[in-house]
Amino acid sequence: MTRTVQVNDREKTASRLLRSSAKNSYDPEVDIDWQAPLAEGKPYLPLHRSTLYGTPLWERLTEEQRIELTKHEFASIASNGLWFEVLLMQMLLKDFYHRDPRTQHAQYALTEVADECRHSTMFAKACDRIGAPAYGPFRILHEGGRILPATLKGPSAYASILVAEEILDRIQRDQMFDEQVQPLVRMVNRIHVMEEARHVTFAREEVVRGMRECNAAQRAYHQFMTSLVGYCIVKALINPDVYKAVGLRPATAYRTAMENPHWWETIRWSGEKIMAFLDEVGLVGKPGMPLWRKAGLIR
Repeated sequence: MTRTVQVNDREKTASRLLRSSAKNSYDPEVDIDWQAPLAEGKPYLPLHRSTLYGTPLWERLTEEQRIELTKHEFASIASNGLWFEVLLMQMLLKDFYHRDPRTQHAQYALTEVADECRHSTMFAKACDRIGAPAYGPFRILHEGGRILPATLKGPSAYASILVAEEILDRIQRDQMFDEQVQPLVRMVNRIHVMEEARHVTFAREEVVRGMRECNAAQRAYHQFMTSLVGYCIVKALINPDVYKAVGLRPATAYRTAMENPHWWETIRWSGEKIMAFLDEVGLVGKPGMPLWRKAGLIR
């Protein structure tokens, strides 16, 4: 059942976010020291966030192999974040195409696109700097992503942006405050988290406004589409090829990861905040429940 969620006037919110962007934006090209040496013996994710943590396969890995695995898991998450940033930019530009460019709202959409361009470059440079592939999503998801900007619209478009951004945000906040994690990774995460806070505010208010205008059929459509994208986002985070880096068979290791309760707890934890919001605005409903459960975002 949809609850009443208060939002500001669209132009007031956009004006505030534009001022914040002008004062608090980063340029990863100059704000990150890409030439600094990587730290010896430091993982690229907190070890307890690795997909294999707590499994018999994990116990068989040496400390060096565990660190190497986190390097490739970080690269998978970052490159899938890049993939979704590109889809997000297409959706924002599609929305902008129909708006008056003189408005603060339209101008903030362009500002967000500019932010996402820099973030995508940053994720690509991070994968290159640590010496890992930009894994990206499964082939079927990569191909399916081509149609996403054309099919998503209204509240489910902005809700899908939120699912991707807020799951990534929770994972990255965990990393940026962990002094055991590689300094380069922590800086990449810090920049992304600080700038995405503005994007989340923008998208959340658009979801609330859009859901207020939906009838029952439209609400069911947005519930299903948001859950479908949420399921795809969770499945895309880890590419099975990451396990080759430590000498594991991808199919076997991936199956072990997908059966690992520690990993599923990480997924549930990463989605706590966004799932509470989606439920509050009426986007968690019967049409999407099977997919939310398969994604591990609802028990």
